[in-house]
Amino acid sequence: MKKLILIPALFSLFMLNVASMCSSDDDNSSSGGDPTPVINTATSGTWRVTSYVDSGNDETNHFTGYNFTFASGGVLTATNGTNTYTGTWSVTSDDSNDDNPSSDLDFNIGFTTPVDFADLTDDWDVVSHTATTISLIDVSGGNGGTDILVFTKN
Repeated sequence: MKKLILIPALFSLFMLNVASMCSSDDDNSSSGGDPTPVINTATSGTWRVTSYVDSGNDETNHFTGYNFTFASGGVLTATNGTNTYTGTWSVTSDDSNDDNPSSDLDFNIGFTTPVDFADLTDDWDVVSHTATTISLIDVSGGNGGTDILVFTKN
C-alpha cells in the first residue's frame, strides 16, 4: 500500500521539476538588454585603458598614454599625441548564439594595426558600466583563457 502512495508522489515531484524548467524566460529570440545606455556612456568623452589582462598576463602597459574616443558612426580612435590608430566599435544586444549567452550586451572592438591594438579586436561581454568606467570580459573560444579590459574616463 505504501508503494501505491509513493509512486504518485514521486510522479508529482517529477512533473513539478519539469514544469519549473519550462518557464517563459526560455525564449531564445530574446534580444538581450538595451545597448543605448552603454553607447551614451562610451561616446561621452575620452577614455584610457586602465586594465588589460590577456589570459592572466597584464598587458595594460601597451596602451599607456593613449586616449580612446568612441565616436558616432562606429569610429574608434586611439591617440597618444604622436600616433593615431583608427578602428571600429559598436554595442549590440547579445543573443543565444554568442559564446557567453548569459551576458546581455556585446561591446565590439575592431583594430587591424598595430598588433597590440589588434589584440583588442573581439566581441567583449559588458560586465558593468558607470559614468566613469566600462568593464569588459572575453572568454576565448580557442584556449579557454579569460581576457579583461577596463576603460576609465579621462
